[in-house]
Amino acid sequence: MWVKRFHEEEEGSSLILIIFAGLIGLAVVLGTVAVTSLYIERKRLFTVADGAALAAAEAFNLDDVQVINGRASITLTNTEVRKETDHYLQLIPTTESAGISVVSAVTNDGRSATVSLQKTWHPPVVSIFMPEGMVLDVTSTARTVLG
Repeated sequence: MWVKRFHEEEEGSSLILIIFAGLIGLAVVLGTVAVTSLYIERKRLFTVADGAALAAAEAFNLDDVQVINGRASITLTNTEVRKETDHYLQLIPTTESAGISVVSAVTNDGRSATVSLQKTWHPPVVSIFMPEGMVLDVTSTARTVLG
């Protein structure tokens, strides 16, 4: 009699352990998927920021090039950097630029362009284990070839 009751209790606790292990496994899988998605989205955003900074640093008219002591140089302006950053975001595919906002696009020294972008990331599967979304911020700087 007590042996039968022991086996019934053992089966019940085994079932609870299996359910608990399944929930832990599901949480690990969802966490891994979310972290991978976050990493890829941040890399995409950084690639866009890098391209925008490079385009802004190299977008100047040849008429604006000055020769000083035998060296060609150019002085970038904040207006030009911002204009070229916005133009770059319009040129890339909408799948890459969807939801991206320009935080800043400036030149600190007149020779390099610094672009900061922001985008909200949402996990592929919303669950109680993951947040509904996070704001991603990236900054990239590119120097003009004449700097």
